[in-house]
Amino acid sequence: MSSMRVAEVTTPGGEFRIVERELPEPGPGQVRIAVEACGICHTDSYLVDNHFPGLDFPLVTGHEVAGRIDALGEGVQGWRQGERVGVGWFGGHCGHCLSCRDGDFITCDSLQVPGWSYPGGFAEAMVAPANALVRIPDGLSAIEAAPLGCAGVTVYNSLRRSAARAGDLVAVVGLGGLGHLGVQYAAASGFDTVAVARGADKEELALRLGARHYIDSTTTDVAEALRDLGGATVVLATAANSDAMSRTVDGLAPRGQLLVIGVSSDPLTITPLQLINAARSVHGHPSGTARDVERAMAFAALSGVRPMVETAPLEEAGAAYERMRSGAARFRMVLTIGG
Repeated sequence: MSSMRVAEVTTPGGEFRIVERELPEPGPGQVRIAVEACGICHTDSYLVDNHFPGLDFPLVTGHEVAGRIDALGEGVQGWRQGERVGVGWFGGHCGHCLSCRDGDFITCDSLQVPGWSYPGGFAEAMVAPANALVRIPDGLSAIEAAPLGCAGVTVYNSLRRSAARAGDLVAVVGLGGLGHLGVQYAAASGFDTVAVARGADKEELALRLGARHYIDSTTTDVAEALRDLGGATVVLATAANSDAMSRTVDGLAPRGQLLVIGVSSDPLTITPLQLINAARSVHGHPSGTARDVERAMAFAALSGVRPMVETAPLEEAGAAYERMRSGAARFRMVLTIGG
């Protein structure tokens, strides 16, 4: 084909429309991906609303991509046409900033993000740098793999790099798009997993996902409940609520960590004494490199961790985006495009 369909937003905050664009050709060091599925992440709303610098409209967003390579640019090695691949929030690195020279590619000064740095996955095809590619294991479908490129790797990688070890008490705050994956990854990693959410009605789901304990934050002092369980080595804060995050700190064990991955513009309300006396710490955590995504996918394929998704075809991108943004979609929205 010489053209492709994309779902684009022409102006900041505008509505999605389906248009035809010329099929892009990969340049040196790039590949073209025939997109089969693309997750809709809450961060897409920050792009659509023009809250990130340097955005170009019309905008094609989408950074949870799964598909197959259908063209290789000059100089690309180690990849072949037809191979199943994904691209997540990590969409390439510069290779020459101080972070890249330290091998810390996810904190690259010029980190590339699909939908921000170049057209993303709300399209039948997209071009991406080869250094952003993720191999998708056979045990995952494109629909299952797509959300792991951002949501999945964020929770898995943060837990994998945390102070928690198998058998330790780990609490996951929030049971939404990130949290439902966090509970599964924590339980599959051998942690004594606590789910913290609003309302008694979520307890059954939390236990089904692998939690051994459930705390209803609307009726229980979360910190006190965590202390009664012995104190959490790690609290993984997935809910985009700074107050809910802050109220867990006193439930951390000595040298416990609050891992912040839920995005909120409100400040945390934590005193220095809460941290100093018990040697606690607060960490922000970005998503992960392409290799980190591969590890998150491989672990999911082996352990049975799966995102809970609703799907919609590309032509319904606008309605699917609104379901994500309004919270009507309980977990993850995924556009089904090809394959």
